[in-house]
Amino acid sequence: MPSVFVQGRPVDSYPRLAPEARNGQVRRITEVGEEVLHKPCRDVTEFGPDLAALIDDMFLTMYTADGAGLAANQVGVDLRLFVYDCPDDDGVRHVGHVVNPVLEPLDAAHRRLLDEGEGCLSVPGATMGVPRPDRAVVRGYDRDGRPIVIEGTGYFARCLAHETDHVNGQVYLDRLSGRERKEALRQMADRREAVFARRAANIAALSG
Repeated sequence: MPSVFVQGRPVDSYPRLAPEARNGQVRRITEVGEEVLHKPCRDVTEFGPDLAALIDDMFLTMYTADGAGLAANQVGVDLRLFVYDCPDDDGVRHVGHVVNPVLEPLDAAHRRLLDEGEGCLSVPGATMGVPRPDRAVVRGYDRDGRPIVIEGTGYFARCLAHETDHVNGQVYLDRLSGRERKEALRQMADRREAVFARRAANIAALSG
């Protein structure tokens, strides 16, 4: 089986960082509580250089934050778009972006829930168990407006569901109980400074 899939298609080889990141600039990552994270995003209606530049910036920003996925509202942009560079449970790497993503509903008979640890770049430092289906199918478009279908299992399925939640105005804290949410926010308060120090070091390393 191929070890890397880009935009859902197998490739023979791929660099450590997606090529888009070379053209990007680091943007500030929004944090839980900011309005843009808590309302559904607008559909992308214009496919062109501005969208491509945003995707470039999102890839670089994701890498500097050690992320596996990043939605546009996490850099303050109210658009239905996310990027990802994420392994599945078999160690296969998946890289790409999805514009106007829609998560397909799965028949309960053909899925199982995995209650595993989940974090978010907009909740820096917190990790909590969140039940997610072990399979996900997302339909959308690429940066040129061509239809795409991305399928994932295991951790990559979790990533696809998590990022689609973002463009729908949900953060993973919304899937937690009140007690669990308080614990996540406590973790964030305790670890946020260390997370930002790592991000700053990554930015320096990538620009050096």
